[in-house]
Amino acid sequence: MARDRGAKLDEIGIKHGGVNAPNPQNSAIVQSAIYAEHVAAVAEQISRFQSGIFRACDLDGQPVPERVWHVHDLIPANTVTLLSGDGGTGKSLCALQLAVSTALQRPWLGLAVRHGKAVYLSAEDDKAELHRRLADITRAENATLADLGDLTLRSLAGEDALLAIVAKGGTLRATPLLEAVKQLLERDCPDLLVLDTLADYFPGNENDRAQARQFIGILRGLAINHRCAVVMLAHPSVAGMASGTGTSGSTGWNNSVRSRLYLSRVVQDGDQQNPDARVLRTMKSNYSSIGGEIAMTWQNGVFVADAPVTGLDRMAASAKAERVFLALLRMFAEQGRTVNHAGGSTYAPKVFAEHPKSEGMTKRALRVAMDALLMTGKIRIAQSGPPSKRRAHLELVE
Repeated sequence: MARDRGAKLDEIGIKHGGVNAPNPQNSAIVQSAIYAEHVAAVAEQISRFQSGIFRACDLDGQPVPERVWHVHDLIPANTVTLLSGDGGTGKSLCALQLAVSTALQRPWLGLAVRHGKAVYLSAEDDKAELHRRLADITRAENATLADLGDLTLRSLAGEDALLAIVAKGGTLRATPLLEAVKQLLERDCPDLLVLDTLADYFPGNENDRAQARQFIGILRGLAINHRCAVVMLAHPSVAGMASGTGTSGSTGWNNSVRSRLYLSRVVQDGDQQNPDARVLRTMKSNYSSIGGEIAMTWQNGVFVADAPVTGLDRMAASAKAERVFLALLRMFAEQGRTVNHAGGSTYAPKVFAEHPKSEGMTKRALRVAMDALLMTGKIRIAQSGPPSKRRAHLELVE
């Protein structure tokens, strides 16, 4: 029809399709081939979908599958866990220690780990840095690098590490690197795959929920098909750090993974008293409770879990905080200085924590002590000043 109306198809083809633009006959052949390929793909998807259909009654009499954990109540097997952490907190080291524990059959931060092989892919650290860290970890574990035959590593630092590309319509398509990773998993059959970090492997927009879910779906496919736990490391956003949630981008990331952990520095009342202290929190878990914390400290190149605080230790710390609070309140009263329970420049826990005789008590510990002393009636809130400008202050109950 275009030719009958005088259109110069050759010129249009050269202009819009290049000098080697296919003629109409070849275009029809190409379109036919594309259509046939599409039909075949749809048929394969339908067949795969139908093969997985089952009725609930079919499960009657079959043993209920046991929940498998790589780290009990923390990292489930055969699915994806997101481990986020502020820059420089040591999430890469923490994850590498997990991989070493898996290969050495040793506990990780005091927790039992499923033993087996591990694969660690780093797009951030080069081979030399991985070597240095492994030397520190094995020394701490009283082992040698020769003992790590079940740990496979690959540094992708400085290379294109994308596991997918954004195709037409915003869908994600696998890259050759993803196929190479699949071959590695097929060969090694690991129980753990660590990917460091999300920003290097993910090609799309972190705020795009659909792309986030697609990418986690790709990773979950690796976990299911190769029966391994996948731990993806990620950086939180500024808002995620400020809120303490450790999230970043779309809610699709948090919603799509089965478990999410957050490694952060220990900051109390805006003060970081120990720069080597860290805490690993369970922010999400579909298969266990959330809110759990593992306190740890960086020592000689590795993270070491802090000894758990016993009930007696906690009671002793509380008693010390109350003793310090009462002593400082008495001292301030003798000096004619007042402090209050509500806040501001004379807020008692803040003023006492900054005093030379605080004995190292933090503002938080002194706040808890103040509340306990008020409840037991050892201190009380009094009023002073003229009727038009009454002010509250704390005083001892003698």
